[in-house]
Amino acid sequence: MPDVTITATKNGPYAVTGPVTITDHNGRKIDQPAQIALCRCGQSANKPYCDGMHLSIDFDGTLAK
Repeated sequence: MPDVTITATKNGPYAVTGPVTITDHNGRKIDQPAQIALCRCGQSANKPYCDGMHLSIDFDGTLAK
């Protein structure tokens, strides 16, 4: 099985590398490149992908311990 890595970046998106399949709520596959950034702040206009909005809203992505 190929390696997939998901990394929470500091105050930014989840960086996803490796072959993944993303589907919408209807089961339709969404094409994506080999490396993607998934929104973590909830404010992206291009969900589930990051559009950089976390920079505008001063998103604090500190992970709870």
